[in-house]
Amino acid sequence: MTRTHPQPSRRAVLGGAVATTLTVAVGTGTAQAGGHGPAWPTEFPLPDGWLPEGITIGSRPYAYLGSRANGAIYRTDLRTGKGGVLHEGAPGLTAIGLKLDHDDLLYVSGGSGGTARTIDARTGELRKTHQLTATTGHFINDVVLLGDRAWFTDSYDAALYGVPRGRRGTVRALPLSGDWEQLPDVINANGIVSTPDGRDAIVVKSTPGELYRVDLRTGRATRIALSGADDAVNGDGLLRVGRTLYVVQNRLNVVTVFHLDAGATTATLRRSITDPRFDVPATAARYRDRLYLVNARFTSPQTPETTFTAVAVPL
Repeated sequence: MTRTHPQPSRRAVLGGAVATTLTVAVGTGTAQAGGHGPAWPTEFPLPDGWLPEGITIGSRPYAYLGSRANGAIYRTDLRTGKGGVLHEGAPGLTAIGLKLDHDDLLYVSGGSGGTARTIDARTGELRKTHQLTATTGHFINDVVLLGDRAWFTDSYDAALYGVPRGRRGTVRALPLSGDWEQLPDVINANGIVSTPDGRDAIVVKSTPGELYRVDLRTGRATRIALSGADDAVNGDGLLRVGRTLYVVQNRLNVVTVFHLDAGATTATLRRSITDPRFDVPATAARYRDRLYLVNARFTSPQTPETTFTAVAVPL
């Protein structure tokens, strides 16, 4: 997809630090956002070479997007499409999944580095780094905030990791059991959200495309039956609104929408969301009546010159 709007005037170098210049970039396309205020952009750019994957939005109209290139965090004002680098990265770091807590702390997955970081969403300051696993044979992918912990998935190991939300507590490793069968040499656990009752987690297994309810006390995983769909292959980010579950199927360029039963034991297909602007969307976040998705462009060259965008579609 060729982009015609202006690019942020900063460099984003693979494996290197991102410059601190906060020159703004203006998004393109307009639509009413929740019926409030002037028209808001439905697409906005990220720095060239950013390599985005995760996106999170809190109660205010700001999106936070991580970089696989060097672990930096970019913040965009959804009302204008203008943004800038909030947190500089460093060589060897990655930012995969991320979630914003009510206290303005960002919990960030560290990919193959086996880490989770907390970053101040107001100042960009690094608060803490947690070493969850060894740096080989693991991939810390996505995160959900649930109870007193932030729970992280590991795509290469059958375990979740619970990081305390607050000053006290230790990291908890939770092996997955029950229906879970770890497959070798593929992406297993990926996106994660809470169940509608707020007690457990729902995890998507990208290969072969299954959903599981995970008891966060025991680690027991129970496969969720799919009705109206054969699978959720290439499932990446998850988003839940009430009993509606949105599954981002990245390389299929589609968001599949399921309705969960009361016990989150069955997910029934309701509809699919597609858009010509999708270019391997990885994750989604909600603000008012929109889904904001980041285009990871996994099938395109991942170079310092590669362009990236995030787009908005109706919820």
